Amino acid sequence: MVTNHSISVEAAYQFCETLTKTHYENFPVASLILPKKIQRPISVIYAFARCADDIADEGNDPKEIRLQQLQHYWQSLEDLKNNIPPKEALFMALSDILKKNPELPISLFFDLLRAFRQDVIKNEYENFQEVLDYCRKSANPIGRLLLYLTHNVTEKNLNSSDAICTALQLTNFLQDLQSDLLLRNRCYLPKDDMKQLNISLEDLKLGKTTTAIYQLITQQLQRADDLLEEGTALTQQLTGLFGFEIRLTIAGGRQIIQELKKRKDIYTRPTLKWWHWPILVWHAIKSGL
Repeated sequence: MVTNHSISVEAAYQFCETLTKTHYENFPVASLILPKKIQRPISVIYAFARCADDIADEGNDPKEIRLQQLQHYWQSLEDLKNNIPPKEALFMALSDILKKNPELPISLFFDLLRAFRQDVIKNEYENFQEVLDYCRKSANPIGRLLLYLTHNVTEKNLNSSDAICTALQLTNFLQDLQSDLLLRNRCYLPKDDMKQLNISLEDLKLGKTTTAIYQLITQQLQRADDLLEEGTALTQQLTGLFGFEIRLTIAGGRQIIQELKKRKDIYTRPTLKWWHWPILVWHAIKSGL
């Protein structure tokens, strides 16, 4: 986190934009195709989520230190609510976008922190409902913030956005299965589904590839696929470049799900390659006609 009492708001935005450009994601949230006036606030939203997520996931700090750092973020948000001027670049930029876009609910940023704090203290999920509750805090706020930012908020749009974001989060869990298991001692696969198929956490950590494990992964992929399909109603409500961005995001999500379905080793992490993008762009254009 950049801290400087004399840093300018412009430099604060540049910090967020640089962070956005240097982190690869299969589902970009600050695409260069979007209008310039919303690229900056989107980069700040992304930077906030990225920095807080890194506190929960990266490095070798003990839980206590991670929780302290996340609490600092929490307090910084509280300070913004109370109009206390921030001193760190990230929160200077965040303060500016909240002032310029008062429709953005700061509660959604608190939800993100709740999810990252949960990552520090919780490493197993009893059932799919618990996983969905996590996604409600970790993923859905991003989509909702984008809808508020682009003035596309309706109850129907929010629900569709939630379905898309949850689908992408579930897909990401299945991409990162091995690293979550081995590096973070964390598993987002529902324990009751595993128990029903007689799969233990140790089986997954050992990298076993039984028929039951393939069945478990297929079940989770179908859930993600169904939610993505549920969310496609949003594409009919959004126009312009933002609508195109959402259609492109959905196309990317579908492609990743297909890559996950056809991989021989469920512990590998497929990513989108350059040759996927022309096809995805075509699908995004076609679905908007």
